Amino acid sequence: MPDITWEEPFCAEGANCFRIGTDPTGNAYIAVAGQEDTYLTDTREALRTLIQDIKAGKADHLL
Repeated sequence: MPDITWEEPFCAEGANCFRIGTDPTGNAYIAVAGQEDTYLTDTREALRTLIQDIKAGKADHLL
């Protein structure tokens, strides 16, 4: 398993909590809080783009 440094959980309404982490080699990780052994990984740049696009409303149609 990679050496992941996890941020504190981000929780929306209810119990929907996610964690974002990074490793020393430039990868980013997203996992459901409490299930950090099962994660989605990509580059930090890809995570940055995902977050910026969500903030810009580009995923609003999924809600």
